[in-house]
Amino acid sequence: MKQQIVSLEGRSYPIIIGRGILGESKTLQPYIISDQILVVTNETIAPLYLAPLKKGLISDYHVDELVLPDGEKYKTMGTCLKIIDALLENQHRRNTTLIALGGGVIGDMTGFAAAMYQRGANFIQVPTTLLAQVDSSVGGKTGVNHPLGKNMLGAFHQPQCVLVDLDTLDTLPQREFVAGLAEVIKAGLLGDSDLFTYLEQNSQAILNKDPEVLAYIIERSCAIKADIVAQDERENGCRALLNLGHTFGHAIETGLGYKDWLHGEAVACGMVLAAKLSCKINALDEGALNRIEKLVTIFGLPREIPKELSVQELIQSMRLDKKNVGKGLRLITLENIGKAAITEDINENMIKQLLEGY
Repeated sequence: MKQQIVSLEGRSYPIIIGRGILGESKTLQPYIISDQILVVTNETIAPLYLAPLKKGLISDYHVDELVLPDGEKYKTMGTCLKIIDALLENQHRRNTTLIALGGGVIGDMTGFAAAMYQRGANFIQVPTTLLAQVDSSVGGKTGVNHPLGKNMLGAFHQPQCVLVDLDTLDTLPQREFVAGLAEVIKAGLLGDSDLFTYLEQNSQAILNKDPEVLAYIIERSCAIKADIVAQDERENGCRALLNLGHTFGHAIETGLGYKDWLHGEAVACGMVLAAKLSCKINALDEGALNRIEKLVTIFGLPREIPKELSVQELIQSMRLDKKNVGKGLRLITLENIGKAAITEDINENMIKQLLEGY
């Protein structure tokens, strides 16, 4: 079992990484502050991991559970309010602890419900997908989608801890596993060229879910994100770099109505578009772009925009992106593999030309 610490003044917490640790009572006990617990999960994860998790909680706890539908299309305020309903109906106090058992959708909604409940309740992240383990469970971003934009409603609310049991990846469908690799690629692109090279050199072992290789890329990705969050918790500066590929990716997800494509698939396509844009503004060389496109292809992630989406609707969605601060678009671009930058006021015509040419 290993730990990464997210260092925040007065609110630091560990990312605990290991195998077979989901059902160990001593692991979570220090981060549960009362005898009340609400475990929030979905209908896919519940049959696999709800019982082992509950078995690992000491008998002194009063444990309620809520099983929600599975899928990004359910990441709505209406679904989130079902978590609030469960807390109220079971008379949970302010010092209750919510446990998010599932992927990024469950983690984001549970964290948002915890942020709202009686002005802030504690919660714990137990991510069961690769994408959630390396990205969404770390950093305290919580929220739900709106029909006009992804994650438009939310709050910064840090968990008490993040528990990553690598064994949960054994039951993860291959498509979802591969989608999670997009966020690992992102970690290498924005902060660690050695990690990116490692992904290139060990791509087959990764796709085969080699235990040692997986442990390394997850630990390294978590360390990169933890360091950036510690520097800039509320995205006033360098934390915006973590959105590499996400402005394009969120526009794709919104245009598709949060169905058909997984979040990681949209981010992968978005990162390729961000790399192409970086070449267009002479920030990135063609050799680096070719490496990025090749790795995305090796992992079986999409590089092309869905044909049913128009350039105009993609740009309209990008205008609503939370990172925009001026009249133009604000995007994360690449200067090299391992070095990203925040680029302000990108002209929409340049984006239009890029999308039309793509």
